This record gives sequence, C-alpha cells and structure tokens, in this order.
Amino acid sequence: MKAARFYASEDIRIEEVNAPEASDEKALVQVEWCGICGSDLNEYVHGPMAIPHAGPHPLTGDILPVTLGHEVSGRIIQAPLTSSLSPGQAVIIDPRFYCSSCTACTSSVTNCCQSLGFLGLSGGGGGFSEKVAVPPAMLHPIPDNIDMATATLIEPLAVAWHGVRCSGVQDFKGLPILVVGGGPVGVAIVFVLRAWGADRIYVSETARRRREFLQDLVQATFDPIEVNVGSECKNLTNGSGVGMVFDCAGSQQGLEAASDGLRFHGLYINLAVPKSPISLPVQYFMFKELTYKAFLAYDDADFKATVTAFVEGKFAGVERMITRRIALEELVDKGFRTLLQNADEHIKIVATAGELPPTKPTL
Repeated sequence: MKAARFYASEDIRIEEVNAPEASDEKALVQVEWCGICGSDLNEYVHGPMAIPHAGPHPLTGDILPVTLGHEVSGRIIQAPLTSSLSPGQAVIIDPRFYCSSCTACTSSVTNCCQSLGFLGLSGGGGGFSEKVAVPPAMLHPIPDNIDMATATLIEPLAVAWHGVRCSGVQDFKGLPILVVGGGPVGVAIVFVLRAWGADRIYVSETARRRREFLQDLVQATFDPIEVNVGSECKNLTNGSGVGMVFDCAGSQQGLEAASDGLRFHGLYINLAVPKSPISLPVQYFMFKELTYKAFLAYDDADFKATVTAFVEGKFAGVERMITRRIALEELVDKGFRTLLQNADEHIKIVATAGELPPTKPTL
C-alpha cells in the first residue's frame, strides 16, 4: 500500500509498504482522511524529535523510518470478534499509546504517561497511508453522515477540550478571554470555548486571513505587530484586563504581551510547545499574583467527550478550518511545503490516499 514515510528532516517519501493486517487484538481500518498537525510540521523541519531514532519506542517497538499521521478518520475493514465494531463503520482514532502501568496512567492521567506515544509519530503505522491496524479501544464510532475529512478535526479539538476542562473554570459566560495564536489549536480553542458558553473571546494573531476567518466567531481580533496586546486587552475590559489567556503560540513575546493583558489573579493556560526556551515574566506574575498552568494533549475522557460534542453539533462551522484537501502523493509539495511557505493562508490541510472530492474548500 502507499504510505508517507519520514526518514529525516525534509525527507518524507511516498512509497510502497506492506499493508497491516487485522488480528485478535487489532482492527483493520481503511483510512479516509488524515490531517497535518503542527507536530508533524515540526518533525519535518527539525526532526526527528518525538519520532524514535536513538532506539525503538518502548510501546511500539518501532524506529525510523515511520509512517506519519495521527489525525485519522476511516472505516472498519475487519475487527476482532470480541469488539462491537463492524465492517463499514465510520470511526475516528484516538492516536495515543500509553503503558497503563506508570503513576500517571494508574491515576487516569494517561496523557502524561512516562512512555507516551502517538500513532504516526511513535510508530505503529500512521494515517498518511491507505490502512492502519489499531486496538479497538483506540477507535470511536461516528455517524455515517459526518464528513470524514471534518472528523479529523476531533483530534485537535480534543487538545483544546482538555485545556478548557483542566483550567478549572466552571462558568465562562461573561469572562473575557484572550487566545494567543490563530493556528489550528488556537482556532480549536475558540470553538471549544464557544461550546462551553464563552461569549467574550479575543484573539491575537499576526496573519490577516486567519483574523478574517475568526471575525464572526469571536468578539475581537487584533494583530500583535500593529497594536499593544496588553493595552488592547485593557481597552476591551474597561481597564481591568482579561481573566484568562490560552497560549497556542508558544513565544516569549506572546507570553509577555498576554501576561501584561491579564487582570489581577488572572489565569494563564499554555497549550503550546515553545520552539525555543521561554522565561516566565515574573514582574507580571508576582505583582498581579497570576497563575500559570500547562496542559498536554488529552486523556481518554476528553477524547470521548470531544467526539460526543462533535457528533451533537457543538462545533458549528468547524469544517471551515479545513482550507485544503490533497492527495497523499501531494503531501510534501501541497501540504508540508505549503504550510511552511504560506502558513498565513491556511489553517488545516488534510490528505487522502483515496479519490479527491471534485471541489476543495478554501479559507
């Protein structure tokens, strides 16, 4: 079968590999769509990082090269008799691998497993291929009437859902919130916050097209290059500042500007993996007694809750996040390289090894 294999930075090859098979422990899934994640992009530019290269991954046993792709939707080809899955059933994949025995796992915080891995990054066969074989526990059925490309957005939405839930805030209505960064996770945060009842969301984002995309979803957007973020937050809140920040960018400049915009006893939530070391701006955190929290990925309950919310239509309009649909053979040129060269023009690009639809959504 065809698969996109990662060998080294800027070296992803579309090649023929042996197709996986169903077993008593794994269901065989025909991949329909797979999204390019920021993690995939970081690996393409700077990798291998999370991709096992110094030795086999402890849970998958795999090492370079690996088939990429962890935002995966598909349909069951064959499933173990002990599962409730049936051929033809539409599913979305929770791509995490975890050991179930470390302190984090036994505390039900599986997203912090000491051996945490992801399908398509840590091995196990990724979604930029024709088929994958995974344990049934990783598969969540979805209705047949859901667009399968849009369903791949459940994975980044789950990242956002985890951050919103773990913030500890119970009532978002009326609470002024700043989202730093309008990329896929930042946009996912906006959709999840809206689903949780937030109605005062502001977004700081440098890309004009992304700000335009968000205009009918949030109360205000602004360019941090053109305006002072701290002053803008205070102007929008009668001088007090925002109550929460969701950092989906991971830059020192963004951290400092957003901290300036937080009010006394404000809450700073980080969901971004910084590309370079950052320092906490103590002058803001100490004198305003701010709280900093950081969250990783999602756990079992978060993923399931996100699937339920998605199916119930809680993320109306989320399909617009997909700005390009491409064939697997186009993954490097029209996917990875496009995101690097024209990131401002796109939010999410998805690929398929099957036939492309006659039209492609645009931003």
